[in-house]
Amino acid sequence: MRRFWTQGPVNAQEHYVVSRSDEIADYIKRVDEGRYVVLFAPRQTGKTTFFQDALTALVADSASVGQTIGYFPIQLNFDVYKNLDLVTFYGHLYEQMREDIEAVFQRRGCVPSEALREFLGGTTLTDHLSMMRFFKQFARFLDAEYDGQQVVFVIDEFDGIPQVALSDFLHTLRHIYISGKPRCPHSVGIIGVKSIAQLNYDRSISPFNIQDEFHLPNFTHEQVHELLGQYTDEVGQAFVPEVIAAIHKQTAGQPVLVNRFAQILTEELDIPKSEPITMPHFSKAHSQLLEKDNVNLTHLLTNIRRDRRFESVLMRIMARDEGVNFNLRSEIISELAMYGVIARGADGMCEIVNPIYLYCILQAFKPVVNGLEDEYLHEESRESFWDYLIPTGQIDMEALLDNFRDFIARAGFKILQVPDTPQESVGRHLLLAYLDQFVKLIGGFMHIEVQTGRGSMDIIITHNQQKYIIETKIWRGDSRYQAGKKQLVAYLRAEGVTGGYYIVFHHREKPEPRVETETIDGLTIRSYVIPVMQELPSKVQSASGMQ
Repeated sequence: MRRFWTQGPVNAQEHYVVSRSDEIADYIKRVDEGRYVVLFAPRQTGKTTFFQDALTALVADSASVGQTIGYFPIQLNFDVYKNLDLVTFYGHLYEQMREDIEAVFQRRGCVPSEALREFLGGTTLTDHLSMMRFFKQFARFLDAEYDGQQVVFVIDEFDGIPQVALSDFLHTLRHIYISGKPRCPHSVGIIGVKSIAQLNYDRSISPFNIQDEFHLPNFTHEQVHELLGQYTDEVGQAFVPEVIAAIHKQTAGQPVLVNRFAQILTEELDIPKSEPITMPHFSKAHSQLLEKDNVNLTHLLTNIRRDRRFESVLMRIMARDEGVNFNLRSEIISELAMYGVIARGADGMCEIVNPIYLYCILQAFKPVVNGLEDEYLHEESRESFWDYLIPTGQIDMEALLDNFRDFIARAGFKILQVPDTPQESVGRHLLLAYLDQFVKLIGGFMHIEVQTGRGSMDIIITHNQQKYIIETKIWRGDSRYQAGKKQLVAYLRAEGVTGGYYIVFHHREKPEPRVETETIDGLTIRSYVIPVMQELPSKVQSASGMQ
């Protein structure tokens, strides 16, 4: 039986695989036109799998009954070349090329001619010029002996090229390209994480300005449905439509996260195969995905901790409705995009790529201890978080959030002392910490959803098969405050929930606290405007100064 897979490239014999038919057709068209294609995308987005499938389809598409295959693919990988000197690099490059050429003949059930074998055995590459001569001579053999097959040259993990070789290597490919057709290689595919501009550290000129950029999108909802449907067809266990939609929504179709969700649901939760996979199962899988080690999320957290500047940019993206311009000329924006943390939104602004990443970013930058945990519950009100569960097993969310409002007021200037937290984010950090402690105590589940990619953030709590939705924002004036209520109503209606909660943190001078419960379009909205102190009171400052 096939499996969902997250540890490297996938293949249809062993794994459930999304067919990228439209993308493969696009790539083949570019190869037919002789384009030099580049694909730069974050790790674990399916680049290697795509090109393996695309080259297989290319060879199959170019062959017909009674005719010779028209393309000769050479596939290389530079992942272990980073620290090689120039001569050693070209020596290993040629050995890899020769092995792959021989493997192509072997897959086709034939052997190279005597003359070609002698040529391959007698060739040595030492620099970019010898590489160019090799391609010219190899093309002559293909023209004379193999019906003029055209070389498709694909390099994976191109980031691993030694810096000393980069410029001349790319200039050579550019020289071959502009020399006109026929040429060898006919088409080139370069795959990596860093773009040519990011690899070209001296920034003097672009050594590869003929590149044709290729974009490999995340899975669509339909492709997630297709992937999970393969499992259902083989095993007979169905995913209810809401689960498929929720997986796509939480992952935004990120391939590894989609497959990781499916792994947990089909292999790790011990759901009887006779039962469908439902939303309670999804909630458990979602919690497990976030709490246990996951290579994709580990990479995410490692990358966002590389530079302290990343935190302020990410928090600004999440906090502000007006957003941050997606400007790849900015080093910080470019790096965060390279790592797959942010992407360009439909309006040209930065967006966190999916709600799972948003949750992890907030958790990563949340202080381990905020110093206010002992003040969550007031000694004169309730003694325990358990008091916010009513006898029917439902959450008394209104009372729980009323207490949070009162906690912020009680904490006062202590909020400013929460360690390593941007001032504009401290309210959300405290709300998440407060709710997280409550939800874990009662055995519920909590996750985050983002409707616009920035500005507003929805916290979803699920307990006892009931959903509670809390939308949070930063105060940007009364008109936006009122508009946020309508946005929440639309979201509640889409989720099939009859009421929700709206918390707006007010960081400006002279904030006006509000608590109001309204019925809007038949749905109940309880709204809070919670002032967050911006500076120490003058008396406290004076006292601090005298100490």
